[in-house]
Amino acid sequence: MSPLRSSDHVIVVGAGLAGWRFSEALRRQGFDGKLTLIGEEHHPPYDRPPLSKNVLVGKWDVGHTLLATDDLIASNDVRLLLGTRATSLDAEATTVTLEDGTVVRGTYVVVATGTRARRLSFGAEDEIHTIRTRDDVERLNESLSALAEGSTVAIIGGGFIGAEAATALRTRGFVPIVLEAATRPLVGVLGEDVSLWLEGLAEDAGIELRSRQHITDVTAHDHGFVVSFDDGENLLVEAVIEGAGAVVNTEWLQGSTLSIDNGVVVSKDLMATERIGAIGDVVRFQWDGPLGTEQVRIEHWQVAVDHAAHLAHFLMTGAAPIAPMIPYFWSDQYGKKIQMLGHPRPSDVAQMVRGSLDDAKWLALYSRDGIVTGVVGLSQPRALMLSKILLDTPTTLEVALSLAPWEA
Repeated sequence: MSPLRSSDHVIVVGAGLAGWRFSEALRRQGFDGKLTLIGEEHHPPYDRPPLSKNVLVGKWDVGHTLLATDDLIASNDVRLLLGTRATSLDAEATTVTLEDGTVVRGTYVVVATGTRARRLSFGAEDEIHTIRTRDDVERLNESLSALAEGSTVAIIGGGFIGAEAATALRTRGFVPIVLEAATRPLVGVLGEDVSLWLEGLAEDAGIELRSRQHITDVTAHDHGFVVSFDDGENLLVEAVIEGAGAVVNTEWLQGSTLSIDNGVVVSKDLMATERIGAIGDVVRFQWDGPLGTEQVRIEHWQVAVDHAAHLAHFLMTGAAPIAPMIPYFWSDQYGKKIQMLGHPRPSDVAQMVRGSLDDAKWLALYSRDGIVTGVVGLSQPRALMLSKILLDTPTTLEVALSLAPWEA
C-alpha cells in the first residue's frame, strides 16, 4: 500500500490506550492529515491498569490515569468525539455511523474498541460492581466509602483483576473473600504448576480465597447481598465485585464484511482490509512466536502499545517493524509482582530456574517441544527482563539453561 498522505482522514474508533497511542504514533511518524478519535466514554483517553491498583487502593485520584491531556490533544491535533458510541462501519466507504445518526467519513478506519467487563446473570446484577472503566471505579469507591471498616466484600473471580481488587480492599481495611470457580486461580492462564506455586499468596496476605465455588445467584439483602452456591450454602456480604473476564466489543461491526472470530481478524500488518486496521484487545492477529506463526488475541497493555506503534509505522511507510513483538504483562497482587514474557499455553511445561517457593521469589521457563515459549517470575523483575533474550529468537530449553541469563 502507499503511505498516508496529507489529504487522508484517519478515523480511530476506541479512545482507550491503543487508540490514543496509535494517534500519537501516527503524528510522530509525520502524518499531517485529519485525525479523528471516537470514544464511547465521556472521558479523554486514560490508563486502565492503575484503576485496580493505585486508584482503588486510594493512592491516586482517577485524574492521575489521564493519558490525553488538553495540551497533548492540541499538540497532536486530534479531533475527539467523546461520549458517543459507534454503531456500524461501512468498510468499503470507510464511514463510521454513531448512535446519534452522525456519519463520520474518512479514508482509513482503525478499530480499537477493545473489550468490556463480562457480566454474569444474577438477581442483583445492577448493584454488582465491575472494575473496567473509570466510572466503574468511581462508583465502587463511592459505595465503599459508605461501608464501615471491616465490612466483607465478595469478589467473584480470582484472576488478575479479582486478586488486585482483593489486595486493594485489604489495604483499605475491608475483608475481601475471593470466590474462584476453577480448581485454583489462573490455572487456565498460567497452567497447573505455576498456578499451584501462586496458590498460597492470598493466605500469606491474610485474604480468604475459596476455589471450586459455583455461584447460583447474588441477591440484595437488607444489609448487603446474599451470595448463594450450588451446595445450598449462602454468604452474607456488604458488597460484591465481579471479575469474570472480558467480552470483545465487536457487535457494532456486524454487517461490516470484516472477518470476526473472537476478535477482528487481521493480517500480519494489522489490516482487516486495505483501508481498515485494528489494534489492541479487539484484534485476533498473526503473532510470530518461537514455534511459528499463531493466530492469537492477547489482552495485554504492552500488546496494545506495540500494536499502535506497529500499525502507525505500516500506514506511514508500508513496512513492518523489524523487531519482534514479545508479549509482556504484569500484575501486582497479594503484595507480590507477577510478570510474564511471551505467550505460552497453559499446557506448556513450566520449570523453575531461580529462587524458591519458600522465598516467594522465583523465575520459571515455559517450554513446548523443547523450545522456550515464555518466562514467568514472582517478584523477580530484573531476572525476568534479563531473560527476554531467550525469546528474541527460538531458543531450546537446553541452551536456555546453559546460558542462564537470569544470573547475570
